[in-house]
Amino acid sequence: MRAEKKYISAEYIGRLNKSPFFIVVDYQGLRVGPMTELRKRLRGAGAEVHIVKNSIFRIAAKEAGVAELGGPLAGQTAVVTGTKDAAAAAKVIKTFVAEFEKPKLKFGFLGSQRMEAAELNQLADLPSIDVLRSKLMGLLNTPATNLARIINTPATQLAQVIKAKAEKA
Repeated sequence: MRAEKKYISAEYIGRLNKSPFFIVVDYQGLRVGPMTELRKRLRGAGAEVHIVKNSIFRIAAKEAGVAELGGPLAGQTAVVTGTKDAAAAAKVIKTFVAEFEKPKLKFGFLGSQRMEAAELNQLADLPSIDVLRSKLMGLLNTPATNLARIINTPATQLAQVIKAKAEKA
């Protein structure tokens, strides 16, 4: 492998090792303007998209610990990686595809598990991690709030009875 290809491969390996997920898309037919818009939207979700050469990406994925990409890479390929929420990146791509009809999802990996395009679309439909955290906190907080209300009720009722007696007298 030539020195330039080794450098590019090392760059891909670094991105794949830093990211808990990656999504492979076919960007054929996507012009510069929409691609720039996709990059901007993904940046807001804590992700980025890079155009890759299939042969070099296959080598980089193998060296990064991805067991097998599960089929040949063909066509014009771009890879979305990020350090934050995979669902947020998938949601951005799904919304973008609905608007521009490109890029086409091929597959992705979440950790070491391969996900097909349909599974990535389901991932995109999930609420963000922040929404899930707030729902969980609400569920954890509800029993404590109810317990405090129940414990406080007899004292409140007693205070109201005493107040009513004092107002009568």
